[in-house]
Amino acid sequence: MIVHDWQHTLIHDRSKWRPFGFVILAVLCGLLLVRLPVSSLLLLMAATAVVILTLIRPLIGLSVTLIIAPLGALENQILGGTSLDSGQLLLLFTLAVWIARGMLRQRVIIPKTTLNLPFLLVLLITLFTLPGSAAPNIGLREWLKWLEMALIMLMVVDLGREHPQKRDQTIIWCVSMLLLAGISQAVIGIWQFGLRGDGPEHFIVLGRFYRAYGTYEQPNPFGGFMNLSLLLGLGVLLGLLTAWWHNRHLRHDSWGKWLLLVGGVLLAVVLTGLGLIFSWSRGAWLGFAAGTAVIIFFWPRQQRWGGLLLTLFIVLFGIGLWLNIVPTAVTGRLASFTTDLRFGDVRGVDINDANYSVIERLAHWQAALGMATDNVWSGVGFGNYEPAYAEYALINWPAPLGHAHNYYLNLLAEVGIIGLTIYGFFWLAVFWRTWQQLKWLPWPMRGVALGLMGVWTGFAVHQLVDKLYVNNIYIHLGVMFGLLQLLADVGQHATRAVLRGEG
Repeated sequence: MIVHDWQHTLIHDRSKWRPFGFVILAVLCGLLLVRLPVSSLLLLMAATAVVILTLIRPLIGLSVTLIIAPLGALENQILGGTSLDSGQLLLLFTLAVWIARGMLRQRVIIPKTTLNLPFLLVLLITLFTLPGSAAPNIGLREWLKWLEMALIMLMVVDLGREHPQKRDQTIIWCVSMLLLAGISQAVIGIWQFGLRGDGPEHFIVLGRFYRAYGTYEQPNPFGGFMNLSLLLGLGVLLGLLTAWWHNRHLRHDSWGKWLLLVGGVLLAVVLTGLGLIFSWSRGAWLGFAAGTAVIIFFWPRQQRWGGLLLTLFIVLFGIGLWLNIVPTAVTGRLASFTTDLRFGDVRGVDINDANYSVIERLAHWQAALGMATDNVWSGVGFGNYEPAYAEYALINWPAPLGHAHNYYLNLLAEVGIIGLTIYGFFWLAVFWRTWQQLKWLPWPMRGVALGLMGVWTGFAVHQLVDKLYVNNIYIHLGVMFGLLQLLADVGQHATRAVLRGEG
């Protein structure tokens, strides 16, 4: 009878023995974990914590994604070219959680932003060029980057608007994570340049140092990534200092918090600035110079004072060059590029160690122009520069570099005049929206918009000699596009407050 009752309970009353099942499962998992190496165990615990926190709050998953996204190139090198790295996997999981939360709450909406239409046009025109291209699969991977950028922007905007009273906290949190991602890479780059004392031979500069490249495996995209954090940090720092200046006569009850903010942003600016210098990337330096000039110009609300301030800065920089205050190694590095830069056919140019990198770029520019000439309207297919390169390669440059080292020529070759025009329209919308916020935003939030304007400018200029939609940089751009839309919400709120006479 007792045996019969026990069997009946086991089969029909599962609620009573279910806890024992969990205990047994926990014991088995524990025995399995004990056999793992300590490093693997810690990694598993960290990954589990991130998954749980992402399920609770997707913004945390996105924040961790920003930190680990730059590891993509290093992971691909170690693992032999995987299709998805840890940053992309966590991003996809975070997006899935965000969409699932909306479905569970019956709140699946597409936030209204000024970039929805530009993003849609870019996605449509680039997708239209894929059928008939040499490698549609490669083009599809490039297309998915833009889709992910759009989804990231929409997710940031949706999370920021979910609780309007916490919108400013969302902005501050995203800015902090972007700067922290820059700091983490800058520390690696500084170590590679000054402390590691090892690296690829062609990275050697000044006779004994190695160009910083972080986990990007190449100095140029690393320098471009440094600009994202550095220029954003400069804008935020100016925003904090200007806000303090305007309110210096008022009572401050939180000087400690303010000094902590300024100190953290200043640390980010210093470290990413060193990382940019140590990258020894001429394109990144030019991008930084252009971005800084724009930040200086738009710093005062009245542009006539901004123009005067920028003129003064240029004069002081010129005096520094004249007095040899600027290191000759830096000026010589920039001068070598402008000296060897030429336009036209480079097939008969003598190649040497000094002009090799410049002539190599020009040869790929020429190949891109050849593709564009033969495919004026629709190009050779989005992302298909490299597959189409063999047909247009110059005799001395048979190996493709993956892109034309000028993204505008690269895009002209891949998607033709129509696609390049729509791409220009997209960025025009970005610049226009940012300029609008610079007119209305109060300090210190205006500093975030100021930094974004510098980022857009530096990014655009650097892409004259490179392609920066690599190694998950587009994830950081997507977050920045989302920040721009949240800043627009702050600006509209501030404007309505002024009109009501509240400020």
